[in-house]
Amino acid sequence: MRRVLAGALACVFAISANVSLAQDKPPLKLGGILDMSSLYADITGSGSETAAKMAVEDFGGEVLGRKVEVVVGDHLNKADLAANIARDMIDNQGVEMIFDVAASATALAAGEIAKARGKIIMFNGPGSIRLTNEACGPFTVHYVFDTFAQANVTGLAAVKSGLDTWFFLTADYAFGQDLEKDTSNVVVKSGGKVLGNVRHPINTSDFSSFLLQAQASKAKVIGLANAGGDTINAIKQAAEFGITKGGQKLSPLLAFVTDIDSVGLETAQGLLLAEAFYWDLNDDTRAFSKRFMERTKRVPTSAQAGVYSSVLHYLKAVKAAGTTDSAAVMKVMKETPINDMFAKNGKIREDGRMIHDMYLFEVKKPSESKGRWDDYKLLATVPGDQAFQPLEASRCPLVKK
Repeated sequence: MRRVLAGALACVFAISANVSLAQDKPPLKLGGILDMSSLYADITGSGSETAAKMAVEDFGGEVLGRKVEVVVGDHLNKADLAANIARDMIDNQGVEMIFDVAASATALAAGEIAKARGKIIMFNGPGSIRLTNEACGPFTVHYVFDTFAQANVTGLAAVKSGLDTWFFLTADYAFGQDLEKDTSNVVVKSGGKVLGNVRHPINTSDFSSFLLQAQASKAKVIGLANAGGDTINAIKQAAEFGITKGGQKLSPLLAFVTDIDSVGLETAQGLLLAEAFYWDLNDDTRAFSKRFMERTKRVPTSAQAGVYSSVLHYLKAVKAAGTTDSAAVMKVMKETPINDMFAKNGKIREDGRMIHDMYLFEVKKPSESKGRWDDYKLLATVPGDQAFQPLEASRCPLVKK
């Protein structure tokens, strides 16, 4: 009896010791640098945090015997603050991977910190092509969209349909400038003309003077090289000025389903836009979006869906690599195709660009919509190798010429 008791106690102590060892391992922390309170909050914000946590839960909550934790910081759309948050996350909080970093100026700033510290950073909300060109790094991934793909998919379709003269209304920072430049190149290469441009400060409430210049240009298309609240305000105020009724067409070069919801179909109907994801594309997108909506009461944007996919891809790579070492994990991530509700046969290239299909949509008329969030008609699916900048055109120092 004593032997049995002693054996049982030994087993209990062994199990307790193993549990204790697992608990002693520090958590694996993933850091989201998000816009929680400014003009991109609907696009990323708390929805990106929710998406990341869903990915962690679906993966099982732990990897390599370590509990996975998601920590977030609000960059308030300030580049210096984004850099400081990235520095604190890596240096003081032990964060191994940073995700999202909505807005290009903040992404460029945080990217430099991650690069200097040899940590993986996965961009979901920002668009600047510079992130995989001059600012690329060995551990940088640009996951969802970029200015080249947005310009290529939307601009090309517009010029082909006869909308061949353009005037740009541009947010005056890295993202807006790159979006205008990339779209201008597509328009001119396709046989169109750029009649002019005007730049506005980020987070502008009054677009009247800018829209009047665009109206006076007589361009067939007013290209909105901005995002979030700026895009919403520009579309609403253009309607108030009667610009679209006067025959000019607005082309939001980066718009999300949340923007269309804010504007309303009455005003947004007929807009052409490029997206990397739409909640109602197929059974997989609908199943994920249903679960997301149960938590947030909103459908996911492409950026938020991209957060889910990229966090899951990272965790799978950590498990396969058997380590959180950035070089080992990145090697697995680049070697492993991405097949989930966000991408089919997605692939991370040597410049860090994740290649996947892009979609051209037209915003539905109110009479065509079955209810809230039923906003898009799919016009075309553009394969990733046609949508994104060709590797041979890359200005990333990592790309072998």
